[in-house]
Amino acid sequence: MTSPSGDPAALREAVGALLRAAGADPTTGDFVGTTDRVAKLWCAAFLAGNAMDPAEILGAPVLGEAATEMVVVRELPFCGMCPHHLLPFIGRATVAYLPGDKLVGFGRLGDLVRCFTARLTLQERACNDVVDAIMTHLGARGAACIMVGEHACLRIPEQRHAAEVVTASFRGEFRERAELRDRLMPRA
Repeated sequence: MTSPSGDPAALREAVGALLRAAGADPTTGDFVGTTDRVAKLWCAAFLAGNAMDPAEILGAPVLGEAATEMVVVRELPFCGMCPHHLLPFIGRATVAYLPGDKLVGFGRLGDLVRCFTARLTLQERACNDVVDAIMTHLGARGAACIMVGEHACLRIPEQRHAAEVVTASFRGEFRERAELRDRLMPRA
């Protein structure tokens, strides 16, 4: 049965076909169980975000007096799968928002990053999706997401061992106020 987070049987079959195409026998030696392990990993790490709903993740916020200060959570881990080469990217995100009259638990911001990275996506798109969800579901005055990732598609074929990709998305007051953006951006 297919779900938003993947079809394990179809994934097992596809991995078996890939191994055979690469000249390996998925029923012998080191490859025994590989199709099951890869299907399970893909469903859990690279496709689970498809079944996650940002409205549910950010639902039931704390309502109250408008907070005037910035909320920042740094070092949120992420792992995604690049749709161009089907190779993983991993990294850390910083998520910030300027609350209106809604606050959300810090862990939910990490869940939101996972929602948009645990799928076949680009790091750039995930960054945009995080801030758009915060603006939409929290009514924030501003939202920001900065992701620093290491991409296997850069490191493996061209051997750019130290390459990092930094993406940043800003909405609302973060887009309008350079001093807010500057406080968030990683330093070289």
